[in-house]
Amino acid sequence: PGYARPMASMVVLLRGINLGPSKRVAMPALRDALSDAGFENPRTYAQSGNIVLESDMDWSALEDRVEGLIAEHFSLTVPVVALSGRELARVVEGNPFPELAQRNPKLFQVTFLRGRFDPRAAAERLSALAGENERVAVGESEIYAWHAYGIDRSKLALKLGGKDGVGKDVTPTSRNWTTVLTRLEMAAGDAG
Repeated sequence: PGYARPMASMVVLLRGINLGPSKRVAMPALRDALSDAGFENPRTYAQSGNIVLESDMDWSALEDRVEGLIAEHFSLTVPVVALSGRELARVVEGNPFPELAQRNPKLFQVTFLRGRFDPRAAAERLSALAGENERVAVGESEIYAWHAYGIDRSKLALKLGGKDGVGKDVTPTSRNWTTVLTRLEMAAGDAG
């Protein structure tokens, strides 16, 4: 990890910021910090910690660097999950429930994972938590979940957001399908 590679669009997802009165990060200040650190064309979406930028770092080095910048500039410890635009395209193409995502994209989530986990054990554990009419599928480094009655009412969604849902050594961060597709468009240069 950390070796130089050609510049590529990278998607950076911050976990748990701007959800309440704590862990507040102003997106213009974050974009400035990223630019000052040498990242090219940092773009943010909404206030929930969704960033697209150009970098020659691999995902692991990028996660460490962005976590360090947030600690330095905002005095916050914020876990970061990074993936390339190509990896995000794979996640979108691999959606096992496209009809559900189209039905109501706000009720369909992708949880992006950083860390090692056992996909089979995670699938068994999460399937047992799924409520009536909920669906869940575990991918390579992501989990797809349909919350038929809303994310706030879902035990499955609660577990996906916590350390005990997939594994104690895994950092999860979830985004609804609308946000996932917008990040993909940004990484492809179609929005911005």
